[in-house]
Amino acid sequence: MKVTLKLVGTGMAACMLLLSACSGAANTGKNEGGTTAAGTKSDSTNKSGPPTEISIITEFHTTEPPSQENPVLKEFEKRTNTKLNIIWVSPNNWTEKQNVVLASGDMPDLMKVADLRNPLMQQMARQGAFWDLAPFIKDYPHLMEYPKSVWDSTKINGKNYALPSVRPLEGSSVMGIRKDWLDKLNLKVPTTTDELYGVMKAFVTKDPDGNGKNDTVGYNMRDPGLFLENVFNKSNGKWKLQDGKLADTTLEPGTRDYLVWMNKAYTEGLIPKDFAVMKTTQAEELATSGKSGLTTDGMLGLWRQIENPRKSDPKADYMALTSLNGVTTQSAGFLGVYLIPKKVPEAKVKKILELMDYGATEEGFSLAIYGIKGVHYNEVDGFKVGTKQADTDSISVSSFGKIFERYEKYLYAYAPGMTKEVFERNKVILDEKAKISIPDPSIGLISETDIRVGAEYKKKTDDLKVKVIMGQEPIGSWDNYVKKLKEDTEYQKIIAEMNKAYQERAK
Repeated sequence: MKVTLKLVGTGMAACMLLLSACSGAANTGKNEGGTTAAGTKSDSTNKSGPPTEISIITEFHTTEPPSQENPVLKEFEKRTNTKLNIIWVSPNNWTEKQNVVLASGDMPDLMKVADLRNPLMQQMARQGAFWDLAPFIKDYPHLMEYPKSVWDSTKINGKNYALPSVRPLEGSSVMGIRKDWLDKLNLKVPTTTDELYGVMKAFVTKDPDGNGKNDTVGYNMRDPGLFLENVFNKSNGKWKLQDGKLADTTLEPGTRDYLVWMNKAYTEGLIPKDFAVMKTTQAEELATSGKSGLTTDGMLGLWRQIENPRKSDPKADYMALTSLNGVTTQSAGFLGVYLIPKKVPEAKVKKILELMDYGATEEGFSLAIYGIKGVHYNEVDGFKVGTKQADTDSISVSSFGKIFERYEKYLYAYAPGMTKEVFERNKVILDEKAKISIPDPSIGLISETDIRVGAEYKKKTDDLKVKVIMGQEPIGSWDNYVKKLKEDTEYQKIIAEMNKAYQERAK
């Protein structure tokens, strides 16, 4: 997800799609007369009285953070009758900064926390350090447009202390396949793991790029566990709902089946021999150089990975698979949360929510990620095309778009430079995914034991998976490891605590 957001931030400034193309609504960028482009009255907030001063802390993923004199910031202040003091934190020390600010007790009026499971934040919420927003949010219609599942999964101890940093539910992680290679080899789009294996083998042995060499791989192994392991377990991540309880997929037969499948692919040379030591950028290079039949990324990222191959072959095409074995996963629908400390007066809480509600309108969201028409973008054939000033002013979904967010179902369907044909196909795929996608039942759940020792178990598990795939350990070693975990008191305590947390949330 981090990679996806960085892509959106850097790419959208160069060539951006109209929100109307994503939502089916008319463009609502304001003109000089204070009305929307459609000629209707602006959906801005109450401008009576002196501006409300609001301090905010969040991260940025642009080259530089927006300055205090940024024209988009000034426009937000003008439209919402506020004075915004935004503390922008580099992603390089964002995690550390959050904990320092939380521990200090001297929090700004609105604070972003990247991980809902942050132990300190969870503890503080249970101690009453933040406002429960449930009594208020019903009065803010655009915040109420966030999916109910997102509001439910971000509850802490049954209360809505957290304002989700909303993102689409579909399209953040997909497997892309070279559709042009399928067509060239007269193969159909695979819908099962058996069919996928056959396609991978054909991609390696039948010279799909037509250069007369056997220099292609079936799958570049960019985050295989995010997709294939879920497919074999019919799950979304480490935990799956089974008979009303959370089951740890590490102990499930699906993970074993996945390892056997991957070991066979490794043995037959369908995946890179050095996948275990490859960096993400190296795996991507196999795709961007036109040497990999399969890759994984966000739906936007698939376009980025195919852009270079398209320069020499306009038919080059990574198409997102809808599902395999009938399985596709749903994202959390948010990337971090915002909290309002209890020291903030109730009247100001409402003003903060009014600000965020405006940011969730089409007009506010457009201002956040595209900027001001004629300054940061121009409209060309129904598209918003960014200017150099947009880069200069750090206008992006990865700056102001980190604060002001609207739930846009097709946000991940488009990438700069994408053809309309691919965009429309992506929307259809997202719609099909939405019908069957599996949510992660463990979002927001905490095990104190997992916080203490979970990282150690994860490292041991991941290391053994790699060894089994590469044939350095037999599948029997995995069987023995699973047996030991089932008898491990600490490990079983994690499972018990996760289930207790799940049942408490269900109540």
